Amino acid sequence: MTTSHYDVIIIGTGAGGGTLAYRLAPTGKKILILERGSFLPREKANWNTVEVVQKEHYHTHEVWYDQKGNAIHPGTSYFVGGNTKVYGGALFRWREKDFERVIHKGGISPEWSLKYKDFEPYYTQAEKLYQVHGQRGLDPTEPTTTEDYPYPAITHEPRIQEIHDLLKTKGYHPFYLPLAIKLNEVNRRLSDCIRCNTCDGFPCLVNGKADADVSCIRPAEQYDNVTLITEAKVKLLHTNPSGREIIAVEAEINRETHIFSSDIVVVSCGAINSAALLLRSANDRHPSGLANSSDQVGRNLMKHQNGAIIGVSFKPNLTEFQKTLAINDFYWGDADFDYPMGHVQLLGKVNADMIAQESPSVLGLSFQEKNAFEAIATHSVDWWLTAEDLPDPNNRVTLRGDSIQLNYTENNTEAYNRLVNRWTQVLKMIGYGERIIPVSFYFRKKLPLQGVAHQCGTCRFGEDPKTSVLDINCRTHDIDNLYVVDGSFFRSSAAVNPTLTIIANALRVGDRLIERMA
Repeated sequence: MTTSHYDVIIIGTGAGGGTLAYRLAPTGKKILILERGSFLPREKANWNTVEVVQKEHYHTHEVWYDQKGNAIHPGTSYFVGGNTKVYGGALFRWREKDFERVIHKGGISPEWSLKYKDFEPYYTQAEKLYQVHGQRGLDPTEPTTTEDYPYPAITHEPRIQEIHDLLKTKGYHPFYLPLAIKLNEVNRRLSDCIRCNTCDGFPCLVNGKADADVSCIRPAEQYDNVTLITEAKVKLLHTNPSGREIIAVEAEINRETHIFSSDIVVVSCGAINSAALLLRSANDRHPSGLANSSDQVGRNLMKHQNGAIIGVSFKPNLTEFQKTLAINDFYWGDADFDYPMGHVQLLGKVNADMIAQESPSVLGLSFQEKNAFEAIATHSVDWWLTAEDLPDPNNRVTLRGDSIQLNYTENNTEAYNRLVNRWTQVLKMIGYGERIIPVSFYFRKKLPLQGVAHQCGTCRFGEDPKTSVLDINCRTHDIDNLYVVDGSFFRSSAAVNPTLTIIANALRVGDRLIERMA
């Protein structure tokens, strides 16, 4: 079935595609948004730990494969808004130095063609669009900014404030975690967010999370020139005979094939699925996959070295909304390690059902009574650690029949290991980490291969078509009307959450597309 022609087709509604749709909607151009998922249902299961964490109710049921051919179940979600529907909302600017060439113990983080100054105005716009709360001037590594955060920092609850103060007395520099939530602490009656304990990793039943669905797609839908089709899985992109232009987007809707055409096609499926779509769309002119004359499509997959630890003390932690504090004192290294280590932030508060998922291995013991899990959760403070992984052309997305295969080997692991050990020392020093538990509940200890929330780098941008897939405006070098706007364009991964940079870049590319269509 062939439908009408559009000015722009955007494939995907996450941080990249959703933000781009928001930027282009007021132009009056005819825009089609194709999303493979549905709107995430508002239901009691949104806040049910067993459903969300143990049963992975909101993750895809797809099976992917690792480099040995073993099946893996990716922790990714297909809904309007993409993975932002279940993200923790931590939206960080990269440091200026993150855009430069950085020497790590495990290798080199490459320089970007664009610098922090090119992204700074778009970071500012992104923080306003996603209602980011924070406070400047507390993090010694933070980059220069032209404006304050648009919303005030989210206050710490008493136990977290105590930890903040203890860290300060030891000479560290804790700061308020920049969060994208719709919270009004001055007048809670007017607040969408209710500061609950099911935010980080959960869908939000009350739409209190500033995600790509709520902040971007729903406003974009109000324009008559914008059409959103959900449950539309794009199967292939078709080029003209020369291979220089996309002339058709083939999608499966209600088990029927639909063909759409457009002057401009934007792929925003997430770094892994975007690369897979380009590879899957190979033809005579592009035998190795679309836009792949450089042989770089799918390569340089990065997903951070992420992990979690729980510090358990004798003192109860009655915090409900825990994810309010972060620290970057070890971002660029430590006294005895002259290389970057990484970033530390609080997790959402764990509960008994999350701890129970670790049984019988929690603390090396077997707990059969729920009150034991509740006791651990009640006395824990829960931390998320991120270290940079480095681009490696052998870490790549490939296809295994109709499925995705991830060939990935960790690198730069000493930085992550040192960060874990150093932070454990700090927790013990401030007197509440009597027991430090590696955890795997939602984040599964050190996040394994299937934990792909921070995926980036599979269609890197740059000025040389021989070594990059995209130009600096995220148009493919090989195909004139094809763009990729998500985490695929990253040349490196830094060591903070990638989402704000994806959002800022989508706004930046949106401006370039508006100029092109003028």
